[in-house]
Amino acid sequence: MAVTRVNKLVRSARFIRLMLHIAAGLLQSLTLPCVDTARRNRMIQKWAQKFLHILNVKLSSSGTLPACHRQGMLLVANHTSWLDIIIILAAYPVRFVAKAEIGSWPALGWLCRNAGTLFIERKKRGDTLRINQQVGDILQAGGSVALFPEGATCNGEVLLHFHASLLQSVVTTETLLCPVAIRYSNRDGSRNTSVIYVDVTIVQSLMRILAEPEIQAELIFREPVPGVGRNRRELARLAEKAIAQTLSLRVVHTVPEIPFYPPDERP
Repeated sequence: MAVTRVNKLVRSARFIRLMLHIAAGLLQSLTLPCVDTARRNRMIQKWAQKFLHILNVKLSSSGTLPACHRQGMLLVANHTSWLDIIIILAAYPVRFVAKAEIGSWPALGWLCRNAGTLFIERKKRGDTLRINQQVGDILQAGGSVALFPEGATCNGEVLLHFHASLLQSVVTTETLLCPVAIRYSNRDGSRNTSVIYVDVTIVQSLMRILAEPEIQAELIFREPVPGVGRNRRELARLAEKAIAQTLSLRVVHTVPEIPFYPPDERP
C-alpha cells in the first residue's frame, strides 16, 4: 500500500502554527510558577492538547486513570518519541524527570524548565539521590511525576530494560507506581514509525511527524502498584512486565538480570 503524506503547503502551515503555539507557550510558562497547582495543570494540559491538534495527533486513553493530585503517583512509561511527553501532559498533567540535555534545547528547554521539569545529570551517580529526594517531596505532597525508566528512546519493536534507581522515591514514600503503555498507530491500525526518535535530530523527527496525515496515539493506564513492602527492583520488574504484556513486546535486558519472583510465584 502506498505511503500517504500531506503536501508541502499543509506541512508548512502546520509548522508555522506550531512555532506560534510554542512561542505562546513560552510566554505563558512565565506565569506558571505564580499560579496554584490546579490552574497550572489546566494551562499545561490545554497547551499540550492544542499541540497535538496542530499535528493532527488523535489521543485516546484507557484503563484506570488516576485522579490528579489526590494521592502521590509516579508514572512510568515506555519511551519511543519526544512526543510521549506531550501526549502524557495532554491526558494527565504531571511533572517530568528528564535528562539534563533537554534543558539546553532551544525554546523547548526553557519551556520544560518553567513547567517544573526535574533535570538529571545521568553521568553523575550522586544526582540520582538528589532527584529521588525531589520526587519523593512531590509525591508526599500529593503530586504526580512521570519518567521513562528505559533511560532512552527505543524503536518500539522491543521494550528496553527498566532501570530501578529512580523508583526509590515510591518505596521511601510508600506511594503508588502507575505503569503506562504508549502506542502509536496509523488510521488502518498498523504501527506508526514516523514518531520514532532514534538516530535523528529533533528537527528531523518533527519534519517526519508534520508529514503524517494523522497519528493515532493511545495511553493505556495499568493498575497502580503500591510501593509498600516492595523494593525498587521489584517495582521496576512489575512495571516492565505490565507494559510489555500490554504492548506484546519482548523485554531486552542490557544489564545482568537478578531474578525477581512476585509473592505468589516464589520457589
